[in-house]
Amino acid sequence: MPETAPDAAKPDPRIKHFPVAFFAVIMGLSGLSIAWEMAQATFGMPLDMAGALRWLALGLFGLFSVMYLIKLFLFRDAVLHELRHPIQINFFPTISISMLLLSATLLSSLPGLAAVFWIIGTAVHLLLTLYVMNVWMHHDHFEIHHINPAWFIPVVGNVLVPIAGVPLGHLELSWFFFSVGVLFWLILFAIITYRMLFHQPLPDRLMPTFFILIAPPAAGFIAYIELSGLAEAGALDAFARVLYYSSLFLTLLLLTQVGRFVRLHYYISWWAYSFPLAAVTIATLIMYELTGLLAFAVIGWTLLSLVTLVVIFLLYRTAVAVGGRSICVPHL
Repeated sequence: MPETAPDAAKPDPRIKHFPVAFFAVIMGLSGLSIAWEMAQATFGMPLDMAGALRWLALGLFGLFSVMYLIKLFLFRDAVLHELRHPIQINFFPTISISMLLLSATLLSSLPGLAAVFWIIGTAVHLLLTLYVMNVWMHHDHFEIHHINPAWFIPVVGNVLVPIAGVPLGHLELSWFFFSVGVLFWLILFAIITYRMLFHQPLPDRLMPTFFILIAPPAAGFIAYIELSGLAEAGALDAFARVLYYSSLFLTLLLLTQVGRFVRLHYYISWWAYSFPLAAVTIATLIMYELTGLLAFAVIGWTLLSLVTLVVIFLLYRTAVAVGGRSICVPHL
């Protein structure tokens, strides 16, 4: 009678290795939905790309939430490992940020549901920000090579709160979160720049997170326009310009290095390309609305085309990776 392999030899269920970073997919789809919604309104386009992307993002958010709850219920230790990991811990706020972005996509069609997503997303994001910062402050194992642009996600993600928060009537709370995000954007940007210049390069699987550098000034610009009332006034001030042009320069800087990025093997971290590009696209379309300059319309259309193609390609590569069982596997 043939011997049976011991249970220990059986591979782990794939759900055990479902990464919290998967919620970056929702960020990318939601950001692209907002970008298309703005383009449709600005240029009077009849098609509703924004609506299709909104419902796709909402459906995937529900699916991913159920999957991660199953992981939490069946493999609690695996979730705790992510919560203590110096890199993976920073992706937990992608859950709350996804809710904040979904809130922004739902404002025009389902404001009641948008308010629910915003309230829960804001509360969860504050708790996650406090948790992650406590871990940062009292750790005993982090080293300089652990820091990467993904560290922006927990604290700098706070600048996204005003995007739906101001239209929903939460002005002072939105200023609170915006202030936290801008403060720590400056602090972390200095630390990450130091790491890039004077320490070893990022490993390949984290290289796409360089695009996260675009998101804080781009999203900060969008939030500041809401907070300051500049959209209603149809004007810009100096701080808004600094935020926008910072994001535009960082976009140009990273696009000049496209050859490095296309040679990378697919990782779920590739989704870091999507939301930052969507954010700078939205910011550019706002610049066109406020200035009327044709250059911003051209840049906005170029970026919108680029981020749309990027998201389509990422959806394809992710589906291939899931079908080929090369995702949701143990990290070597």
